[in-house]
Amino acid sequence: MVNIDTVYQRVLAFANKEQRGYITPQEFNLFANQAQIEIYEQYYYDLNKSSQVTRSDYDFASDDGMLEAKMQIFESVDSASSVANYQIPTGSGNQLSRILPSHVYRVQRVVSNEAACEMLSTAEFDSVTLGGPLTYPTSKRPVANIRGNVLRVLANGPALPSSVYYFKKPNPVSWGYLVLGGKALYDPSPNKTSNFQLHQSEETELVYKILKYAGVAMKRDDIAKAGQGLESLQQQQEKQ
Repeated sequence: MVNIDTVYQRVLAFANKEQRGYITPQEFNLFANQAQIEIYEQYYYDLNKSSQVTRSDYDFASDDGMLEAKMQIFESVDSASSVANYQIPTGSGNQLSRILPSHVYRVQRVVSNEAACEMLSTAEFDSVTLGGPLTYPTSKRPVANIRGNVLRVLANGPALPSSVYYFKKPNPVSWGYLVLGGKALYDPSPNKTSNFQLHQSEETELVYKILKYAGVAMKRDDIAKAGQGLESLQQQQEKQ
């Protein structure tokens, strides 16, 4: 977890509010959420690059220990009772298919009756439904497919998963505040403030990204370029 007030104060210090302009809490919260999701989505690009040079299974394991540590924060699982409450697609002929909820960012693994499902493309999934008894999925050889955010499972016929392992989306962040004497003062109460869910090692990159966005919003090229330059330097150091 990264403390949002720490990031905000560092961004203000870099922006030098007395001479270059002030970043309001509302603006900061917008930039902060954009920065968080951008960093989070980059994990999957980095994972893809890592899988090209190291062995990587469908469970998103990686030889990069830091990348794995960053992603483990967002690993979660929904049991059969939770999956049963997923929404049923309107007009679906398969009442056991389910719409993946909004908190599911990327499915990691699907399990049916304690057997891991083989994840198939839509074409492959549709073709196995027409296969004979020797190729049709069974309870020991279940298959799954995600099409249009709809999860389908076959195991001796349509089945409801017993569990879905996935990476969840980061929760929105917010620098909470109250106004006293015309100034916004930090309010850490849980109903107003929510910190970044990202790994603590991402604090510096969050500061640089938010600084870059702030510079663009204030039409200050010096701030935007400073943020971009610091961000690029940070990324180069991480790759060494």
